[in-house]
Amino acid sequence: MENRYITRIFVLLPLLMLMGCDDFLSKEPDSTRATLETPEQVSQLLTTAYPQGGYVSFGEAMSDNVGDKGVGQDDRVNRGSYRFEVVDAPVNIEDSPDMYWAKAYRAIAATNLALQVIGEAKDPSIFSAQKGEALVARAYAHFMLVSFFSKFYNPATAATDPGIPYVTEPEDVVIKQYERKTVAYVYEMIEKDLLEGLPLIKDVSYTVPKYHFNIAAANAFASRFYLVKKDYAKTLSYANAVFPSGDIAGNLRPWNTEYLPLTYDALYKRYTRASEPANLLLVETSSVYGRYVAQYRYGLTNAKWAEINQISALSSNSANWAFPVYTQGDGNLLIPKLSEYFVKQSVNAEIGDPYVMVPLFTAEEVLFNRAEANLYLGNSTGTLSDINLFMSKRLRNYDVTTHIVTLAKIRTYYGLSNTTANNTAGLLSSIKDLRRIEFTQEGMRWFDMLRYGINVVHTTREGETISVNSDDPKRVLQLPQSVVQSGIQLNPR
Repeated sequence: MENRYITRIFVLLPLLMLMGCDDFLSKEPDSTRATLETPEQVSQLLTTAYPQGGYVSFGEAMSDNVGDKGVGQDDRVNRGSYRFEVVDAPVNIEDSPDMYWAKAYRAIAATNLALQVIGEAKDPSIFSAQKGEALVARAYAHFMLVSFFSKFYNPATAATDPGIPYVTEPEDVVIKQYERKTVAYVYEMIEKDLLEGLPLIKDVSYTVPKYHFNIAAANAFASRFYLVKKDYAKTLSYANAVFPSGDIAGNLRPWNTEYLPLTYDALYKRYTRASEPANLLLVETSSVYGRYVAQYRYGLTNAKWAEINQISALSSNSANWAFPVYTQGDGNLLIPKLSEYFVKQSVNAEIGDPYVMVPLFTAEEVLFNRAEANLYLGNSTGTLSDINLFMSKRLRNYDVTTHIVTLAKIRTYYGLSNTTANNTAGLLSSIKDLRRIEFTQEGMRWFDMLRYGINVVHTTREGETISVNSDDPKRVLQLPQSVVQSGIQLNPR
């Protein structure tokens, strides 16, 4: 894999710790640089242009989807995230925030090398598709970093909130000084890269498009980005561009039909397949989440699942979800989604590395983005239609007469009177609650909690209450200590 050129020590990420087994580390950078001459070789480099660290574990543990079981796998990332403490885990520990930071900047380094190669090529035009992928991938990695390691985007404060370094060139020194600048600046750079790169992407450039920023995935990313920016017209436009034929329904996961008879193992195998239409972009992450998701001490409990799944009553008091919830011992719950695959170091080895394939963008997220954008644009009919489309794929024995969601049912469920403002509020609450159940155990709930400033209250079996409101600095992940060498100020605590 051509990422091995990136051997200079980039202080934002301890690359040598992450790439120590890579045989390209023994090559001179210039000799490896010379091997990147064709679009195919640059495409190979760009297979590493995606953060290959897991965010699901700490994202889920910080959210309101988890409770304290009192017993279970005592994992430092899981424990520290639930308690909103700085996670004391080195960069080579799977699923830690420090590893995610390092893997994201490693991905950015790959995009910058690709863009440098393209810029210096005799005929840059033949690399058009690769340039598009590199720009969008660079935008995505920075977007995820600024979402986790800075205050979440707020147009009223973004111009003064510290951001993260937006890196646009390959490293050429051992220790380089960087500026955090502001969240607003980071978002401007993300938007610049995204808008320049998206029109250049060509799906025919990929052997397996789902492992790259294909056209659908890039538009899905744009719909997420503009939803966060509260530019709802653009959110809607990009969401609709994901499936230009308009067939979003045929791309949603068929939980209440095709998925329903599948075994536990078969569900795991299908959920993250590239052939699954709902998956728009997949990335391989170094992670033990698939191994411990049900066994973590701080995880999905019976009480939490009862709280999450009660939204089925929005449709009917007798409605039941088609999501299969399995137990691994007393109180250890999971929905078969993200499974581990173990790669041995050699054929006969007993040791190796755990990985989890994670869907970064899905058809379901696009549906919700569209529904929310329509709501803010005054098209409540479109929002309600998308809510009902979601229900039609998720409720057991779905019957449109019985299970159709109406404004009257929404008002009843949330205890609202019949006013225009309450109808809007009820539709928005419905979207939030349906997104919550759809992405349970995938780490996505945390983004909505950041976006809407939802307060977190975690309790422990020892009787401690951990309250983290929307302005609490603990909601922002701490930067790795190593960044201080580059002149970067840590987040306040």
